[in-house]
Amino acid sequence: MVGEETSPLAARFAQLAQDCGTQPAMTFRGDERKPGHTFDCDFAKLWRRVERVTAHLQSTWGVQPGDRVAWLGFNHELQLVTLVACARLGAVFLPLNFRLAVPELQQVMQDAQPRLLVHDNHHADTARALQGADLQHTHNDTLIANASPRGLPLPTVHSELPLLLVYTSGTTGVPKGAVHTQAALLANARASAWAHDFAPGDKVLSTLPMFHVGGLCIQTLPALLAGVEVVLHPRFDPTAWLDEMHTSRPTLSLLVPATMRALFEHPRWADTSLACLRGIMTGSSTVPVAYLETLHARGVPVGQVYGTTETGPVSIVLRLPEAMARVGASGWPHPEAQVKLIDAQGQEVGPGETGEVCIRAANLMRGYWSAQGVTGIGLHDGWFHSGDLGQRAEDGCITIVGRSRDMIISGGENIYPAEIENQLVTLPGVAENAVVGVTDARWGEVPVAVLVRSPDAAGQALSAEAVLAHLQSRIARFKLPRRVVFMDSLPKSALGKVQKPALQALLTGTNP
Repeated sequence: MVGEETSPLAARFAQLAQDCGTQPAMTFRGDERKPGHTFDCDFAKLWRRVERVTAHLQSTWGVQPGDRVAWLGFNHELQLVTLVACARLGAVFLPLNFRLAVPELQQVMQDAQPRLLVHDNHHADTARALQGADLQHTHNDTLIANASPRGLPLPTVHSELPLLLVYTSGTTGVPKGAVHTQAALLANARASAWAHDFAPGDKVLSTLPMFHVGGLCIQTLPALLAGVEVVLHPRFDPTAWLDEMHTSRPTLSLLVPATMRALFEHPRWADTSLACLRGIMTGSSTVPVAYLETLHARGVPVGQVYGTTETGPVSIVLRLPEAMARVGASGWPHPEAQVKLIDAQGQEVGPGETGEVCIRAANLMRGYWSAQGVTGIGLHDGWFHSGDLGQRAEDGCITIVGRSRDMIISGGENIYPAEIENQLVTLPGVAENAVVGVTDARWGEVPVAVLVRSPDAAGQALSAEAVLAHLQSRIARFKLPRRVVFMDSLPKSALGKVQKPALQALLTGTNP
């Protein structure tokens, strides 16, 4: 069986089916057509589903090597099955961001030109509104509902064929599709295995959206490739996440600041045992230290995975054994990655100095998608320039301090908004916050803090004077915001990232 697979990624799943077929592979909770239903499969059953979906893609919808297969829907076990089926066919899997509006999705469809669009019930109307040349639509149930032909000839594929096409959030312009090959995804899986130190008995709770490399490639796909069981939820729900602590007792999970906050505010947070967890990973470049300390106080170390859509994303990792000793740091490059920090002239900076994070590794994208087949677009001599700013300690540990475009230069001093934001999040009454620079005649730029009050009494009583008093003993005087502005909400991208150019425009009355 294994010898028939020319796809290196699919061959790994075929090997798992052969060597440990009865071992649990996945538990999927929340099938939309069967409320409360749980789907379980071992590695042998997972592979049989891959074979069936492969045959349907090939025979029913005519998917050929190089064709794009789009997926629009909440997390689903068939989403992962379809990815592996695409690997066998030399096709490209395109997970779509279901949070985008139809015109934004149509822009992606126009660029990627998929042959097939697979959707779930919840997003059926959106799927029908999307158009494309020779585009076919189908519900995800049809991928597996009927018996499929057997013995169809598979194309010969190789490791450098594109397999995953993931579009950036487009916060600074038109979304761009990052192209990841089979070899890159396998390299990312090796990096993730090193990051998590996967071991027999591990169980990963996966709740973040798999249209993003964070939800798909930090833990979920790498865990399966490592033979580790995954418990998959359609989407994050704090009650369901807490339930899982005593239902399946996962050992690992991935959270971002927004989901951490949802858990901390849940009425069952304090009373739910987290003893099953050996650690949490988080995937944002900067995470409020207060959030990390809240989890550490419960005895759960929080590691960090720094990366971007373009980097796989596993690039720099603070592993669990070091997590409590290096709170707030991003960690060290994984063994197959090179990381350099450079100044505006392209020269590497020394320890303790701030520079742009540049990465070269086997799990990087091969370039941005181009219908003309151009490769390497978005890379510079194999290096990806992230736009993030970092500092490297003497022992090589890297800390991300913010985005280069977000840095505020006030009176010749560099101010990194994340430093101020991390302190604001510790103030009772602050639900959300962001710090941006605005033009100032005397100082060039000055920081302005924008806050969303929490709905409780502390939030309603919060004043600008209280905010500045909170900051005065925590940050240098030159970093203090010159203004504190309260808003009902912050402008955000479809991925939940604060859109700082839009926020600056709101503050200054200009167009972003």
